[in-house]
Amino acid sequence: MFSLPVILWCLSILILILLAGFKPRQSTVSRYEKDRRVAAGDSETKWLAHRDLLIGHILRLQQIIVAILIIISVNFSVMAFGIWLGIVLSVIVALEYQAVAHLARLQKISQRLYVSLEERVLKFVDRFSGLFKYLGTVQTDSEEELRSLDSREDLQHLIDQSVGILTPNEKKLIVNGLSFSDRSVESVMTPRSVIDSIKKSEFLGPLMLDELHKTGHSRLPVYDGDIDHIVGILHLQSLLTLDIKRSVTAEKAMESQVFYIRSDQTLQHALAAFLRTRHHLFMVVNEFRETVGLITLEDVMEALLGHRIIDEFDAHDDLRAVALRNIHGNNHPENRQDV
Repeated sequence: MFSLPVILWCLSILILILLAGFKPRQSTVSRYEKDRRVAAGDSETKWLAHRDLLIGHILRLQQIIVAILIIISVNFSVMAFGIWLGIVLSVIVALEYQAVAHLARLQKISQRLYVSLEERVLKFVDRFSGLFKYLGTVQTDSEEELRSLDSREDLQHLIDQSVGILTPNEKKLIVNGLSFSDRSVESVMTPRSVIDSIKKSEFLGPLMLDELHKTGHSRLPVYDGDIDHIVGILHLQSLLTLDIKRSVTAEKAMESQVFYIRSDQTLQHALAAFLRTRHHLFMVVNEFRETVGLITLEDVMEALLGHRIIDEFDAHDDLRAVALRNIHGNNHPENRQDV
């Protein structure tokens, strides 16, 4: 009669300690990142987000079972040791069971046991989730305490949400730096339709020099026949030393070395190429080596810094916007029809 209540009391305390020692595994992926992945169709992250919603229910269930086990242990303690000693032992257990449960070795055993049963526990809680509307739920650790960065987009979102820490220019610089290596040459180049160029046989007389300076560019591509055959780069600053009484052709005054870059190359590759060649302008070509645009060192630096670099040669704020306005009337006859 005496030994059975003692055994049951010890067993109830052991279960109580093991049950109090585990902690449900909570995802450290931020809410923004989970929403982004779910929107992208990631089924694994969808389940992860759903599981995180069930953790509060699991913790509530843990509290309820712990409370029941304490009541049971009190009854077995009184049965085994009498009312006064039983109450004293019960008070000690109620005060110290959590400290014992969080001892490293016991907590490790408890956590291992929970992990082995986690799938069943999640299914049970998910099935009876409606019941927890009445039983209540436990607030889990805040997202900020568990905050981790899981992607560049997540970091960019965190930077955008920061208030009073970074200035708008600092935010722009960091965000542009993060996306710099993923952006292509095509995204910042001057499109073919608004490239100002000059034919190699053109004479550089006073009127022509005046027109060239009005373009607002310090360098112009020189072509032979059409823009798909670039043969040199004309530096307008070097023309200041020309003798206006002796007109020369663009071919005579140009720099004959031309550098080409593919439109699908990254800006990181372009910046490295600018530094390696020590040139400031590349012609942009497609896979068929047709000219599709040009890119300057200034374009790349603006993409990295996140704002335009305005100098005395800039005539337009955004040449890509100019291209979209189609100022040259490209393929724009009166009886045109787009299909």
